[in-house]
Amino acid sequence: MRLRAGLAVLFLAATLTACTGKEDACDTSSTGSIECSADERPAAPSLSGELLEGGRYELSQDRGQVVVVNFWGSWCAPCRAEIDDLEQVYQATKDQGVRFLGINVRDDRDKAKAFHNGKVTYPSVLDPSSKLALDFDIPPNTIPATIVLDRKGRIAVVIREAVQAAEFEKVVARVAAEAT
Repeated sequence: MRLRAGLAVLFLAATLTACTGKEDACDTSSTGSIECSADERPAAPSLSGELLEGGRYELSQDRGQVVVVNFWGSWCAPCRAEIDDLEQVYQATKDQGVRFLGINVRDDRDKAKAFHNGKVTYPSVLDPSSKLALDFDIPPNTIPATIVLDRKGRIAVVIREAVQAAEFEKVVARVAAEAT
């Protein structure tokens, strides 16, 4: 019986270690965020989807730009709290080659549009099944969550909590200032 229990613990430990993957190569010392050094960054998936206002978005169209991807839902109180901060950082950094993309999860189109319209000027993709987050090597795991991709299309930062403009703008500006 002890042998089985010991083997089960070993199997569980090995499984959990294997599941962390790319996240292990990144700095998780900061509460709620993960930062990856330039030589350890995993590639972002080939993200695409239907925009709230119609049309399609392809991440490949923004190659060479820093892309901030924010996962949100109209039902999420922290998402409502951070929306003005995100728009503020977008306005402050867009001239530095920074693009923002919202990914709305677990909403229908009407609720998402009602929340999004008039609050932000950047586009959002509708993802009611929340499948797009699963494609990331370092998944966002929470709502809200924000992923900053560098100009090479790699995951530089993952923030698993609501952002605040003053601190978040520094993070985005730092990634935007990196040499390509």
